[in-house]
Amino acid sequence: METRHNWTVAEVNALLEKPFMDLLFEAQLVHRQFHPNNYVQVSTLLSIKTGACPEDCKYCPQSAHYRTDVDKERLMEVERVLDAAQKAKNSGSTRFCMGAAWKNPKARDMPLLKEMISGVKGMGLETCMTLGMLDSEQAKELADAGLDYYNHNLDTSPEFYGNIITTRTYQDRLDTLSHVRDAGMKICSGGIIGMGESTNDRAGLLVELANLPVHPESVPINMLVKVKGTPLETAEDVEPFDFVRLIAVARIMMPQSAVRLSAGRENMNEQMQALCFMAGANSIFYGCKLLTTPNPAEDSDMMLFKKLGINSQQVAQKPDEITENELLDRVVERVAARPTADDIFYDASV
Repeated sequence: METRHNWTVAEVNALLEKPFMDLLFEAQLVHRQFHPNNYVQVSTLLSIKTGACPEDCKYCPQSAHYRTDVDKERLMEVERVLDAAQKAKNSGSTRFCMGAAWKNPKARDMPLLKEMISGVKGMGLETCMTLGMLDSEQAKELADAGLDYYNHNLDTSPEFYGNIITTRTYQDRLDTLSHVRDAGMKICSGGIIGMGESTNDRAGLLVELANLPVHPESVPINMLVKVKGTPLETAEDVEPFDFVRLIAVARIMMPQSAVRLSAGRENMNEQMQALCFMAGANSIFYGCKLLTTPNPAEDSDMMLFKKLGINSQQVAQKPDEITENELLDRVVERVAARPTADDIFYDASV
């Protein structure tokens, strides 16, 4: 299959309008051509600096522009970050993502960020950060420190973007992605579905991502998590089949990329998630929170993987003969030991 960088919105809309079964079949064929069958890559996301973000992204509970239940917290100590990374590795994650609610990182923060990167890589984990906008020098500094991936989402189409964010431009986001690529890092970039955008806007987002000079290595597709206090708290729910269709089209358009089920999985039942995997999603965030929004419990993910025969890192570590009752016993044990709301894990959109 030819990898393309010249998609049009009309072509994407034509894919989205295909009969559902035909679309999933095509996406699964593409997926099997480029990726291992029945494998889902697992990442853990940690908020290393929470709240008081100067940006006005209407979906984000960390924005200082809105009154939400998210409290402002300073940059986390390196030791706490590394402790969280070790726990993530022990749970089966292969990539550790660190997110900071900034417009852009400051020079004073770079030494600590580089120390975090070095420590996490020393555990044998892939590293990813999302810190806001980067200039070329900052991107080079992070790359030289060993950062593998940088996340910077486009969020939506260029046409709809101004309805969601006014404090940074679409071109600002594209410039950051260019700096990241030029520095030699891999790109993680996707968007959010359910903010009031049209089907054309969803197609436009995928066109922007797929027409980058090199496809993002990772494409997170978020379903809006509606948070009280944000302007989008009453947004209309996303039709599940429409979301699955978008996953399938992302797989077809960016065949070699990892397509990640990101924020919003807490509101997806097992059947919807299974359809997303069938459509070509092959990566998830693992852990009870994503920055500041809810995520399915680790044990729920393991049980779903077991039901679907997905050979994730977690399931691969368990004996083949393990029973569902044994898994449930482990769930009970983990829930009893689960950290409180004051713990270092947070859940929010990437």
